[in-house]
Amino acid sequence: MIRPKKKLGQHFLKDQNIARKIVESLGAIVPNVLEVGPGMGVLTALLLQRPDLNLHAVEIDTESVEYLQNHFPELNNRIYSRDFLKWDAAELPELFNIIGNFPYNISSQIFFRILAWRNRVPEVVCMVQKEVAERLSAPHGSKTYGILSVLLGAFYDIEYLFTVSEQVFVPPPKVKSAVIRLRRNAVEKLPCNEELFFRIVKAAFNKRRKMLRNSLRELELEIPEQFADKRPEQLSVADFIRLTKMVET
Repeated sequence: MIRPKKKLGQHFLKDQNIARKIVESLGAIVPNVLEVGPGMGVLTALLLQRPDLNLHAVEIDTESVEYLQNHFPELNNRIYSRDFLKWDAAELPELFNIIGNFPYNISSQIFFRILAWRNRVPEVVCMVQKEVAERLSAPHGSKTYGILSVLLGAFYDIEYLFTVSEQVFVPPPKVKSAVIRLRRNAVEKLPCNEELFFRIVKAAFNKRRKMLRNSLRELELEIPEQFADKRPEQLSVADFIRLTKMVET
């Protein structure tokens, strides 16, 4: 069996039971699903067995694309040899779920891409580094709560599903992994300036040890007294929305 070369921090899943649990965690909110970075197709094979799903796959590695085309001919016209982070997904239906074992070193960039497509992506099931999963699902007040906790939490309900051992991968990573699920909430548009909301959240957490009066100084905003002495992890998603509404008027 030809093994695609490891790329972009990817570790290939070899455990069928874990693969099955991941695939079973994906609902059928919409029939179309995009697998990100399928590699050797461990999830692909199981996804193709689900009659309720119409599978597409995006893969940057040409060797992996060739492998997938040879082993899953029924998927050939739905395998896109693209860089997910630069792709506009114009070939895909308007709505599609996302599933995948995300490469560790670009997982945050993948989530920002998903945020940009939030009105097209109702559900995401993915495996990421355990500390990333904990960060995304952390409540406010937690030390691991951060930029993506807030931005994703504004538009998705986030569930930490289960932890995955290092030993189920080839090659084994040095850290544990975890599977999380994101499901789009009912918020079509935030009740504030969304661009400003994103800027405030990013600026606040980029200097997370500072109080907001200092971390947001570069934005030249007048911070309300009730928020000025707080640090970003003390604010919930609703608090960040409220703060944005107060400073934009």
